[in-house]
Amino acid sequence: KLSLAAVVASSAALIGSANAFTAPLGGSGAFVARSSLSVRSTSAGTHRPINKHNNHHAASSATSLSMSIKDVTSNAEEKMGKSVDSVKQNLQTVRTGRANANILDRVMVEYYGAPTPLNQLATVSVPSSQQLQIDPYDKSATAEIEKAIIESGIGLTPNNDGDVIRINIPSLTEDRRKELLKQCKEIGEEGKVAVRNVRRDGVDKIKKLEKKSEVGKDEMADGLDSMQALTDKHGKEIDDVVSAKEKEVMTV
Repeated sequence: KLSLAAVVASSAALIGSANAFTAPLGGSGAFVARSSLSVRSTSAGTHRPINKHNNHHAASSATSLSMSIKDVTSNAEEKMGKSVDSVKQNLQTVRTGRANANILDRVMVEYYGAPTPLNQLATVSVPSSQQLQIDPYDKSATAEIEKAIIESGIGLTPNNDGDVIRINIPSLTEDRRKELLKQCKEIGEEGKVAVRNVRRDGVDKIKKLEKKSEVGKDEMADGLDSMQALTDKHGKEIDDVVSAKEKEVMTV
């Protein structure tokens, strides 16, 4: 026979063991240890097990997605570099007194209803310092290529013999040189506007980081200084390449 004290102790042990587990989940009969779960009351008064490890992973993912000032300045530097590259490419299309195939890079030809870069439709060669030769892959497009060159505004007259197109490069007059200098300045200014737009976007992002308390005021100030330094650096690069092109244009 068991004593009354032994019966009470045995009952307490059974109750403690049962509390170490949740009720069967989804009617499957499976029990889950409470040590890895917390319990939240729902509006219906029931209890739902919450996995703490999943919550911690979600918080870590959200933190990793937040943008830092370094991310902002790195992205801005990349975009500003592309703006400088674009200026360099566009300046190559400005002709000087010598033949240069790059002056046709921005000529667009209406080919089967679609504007297409000339250099995708023909081989452009430089047989002499004063002549360009365009050899179309599709000879039926020769007339359209000739028309596109005339309408491009580069100031050159193509000679079409039905097979290839030749362009003689005349010496630049003083008036034409002034026009080309103006064109160089416009290309440079377009590039600097693009750089300033990148700076503006970067500054806005940095200020938002500080407003959301993701960075301090000192960090924000350093970030803004970095954005201005990048703007000055790339602006100077544009000035330098424009200046070099202007000297080339003015060389007789």
